[in-house]
Amino acid sequence: MNLGELTGMKLLGVLILVAVLATGGLYYTVFKTQRDQNDAARIKLQAKMRENAELQAYKPKLADIERQLASLKQQLEIERRIVPDEKEVDNFMRMVSGEARKAGVEVRRYTAKPYAAKEFYTEVPFEVEFDGPYYSMLGFFDRLTKVERIVNVSNLAVSTTRKPGDARAKHTYQYAPSESVVATCMTTTYFSHDLDPSGPASPPAPAAKKK
Repeated sequence: MNLGELTGMKLLGVLILVAVLATGGLYYTVFKTQRDQNDAARIKLQAKMRENAELQAYKPKLADIERQLASLKQQLEIERRIVPDEKEVDNFMRMVSGEARKAGVEVRRYTAKPYAAKEFYTEVPFEVEFDGPYYSMLGFFDRLTKVERIVNVSNLAVSTTRKPGDARAKHTYQYAPSESVVATCMTTTYFSHDLDPSGPASPPAPAAKKK
């Protein structure tokens, strides 16, 4: 068709028709694609806003949760000092010897006894032999009740320095004039351990300490 042959009204109609077709083509291609992308972005934005609104409700509780976590961590550290998760046998013996020295008694021997593995912890007993003044012995036991570690004292045997064998003492020593008693007892400490049956805790085997 020759546009030059069309009259003014017909030419205007043709131009309008071409414009409508072009606009429709753009709408179903470029404009519709962009609109779909905008709709998808708006849906994601609304979902994110809902999520933020839900999280916002927990914001006032965040400080309280952080305080609770800090308190739980502190409690865990205290429990680890009371019942360590490793067999710090050397530290345990040094602790007992230190308390004995402060109380004024002389530790002569540590003898490791068979350990007892429980479900959540392991009992590690030592027979301890010591001597000193009677009231110093009482002070020694009192000091053991106040240490951070759990220490259970049992099977106490006490005798005079003249008959140390009656207290299950292994040897006789040159006792000081102020010393009046010889004693042996079982001191038991505890260690936590993993509940892995393939890796049970190994029994402690420290050498006996003699002076």
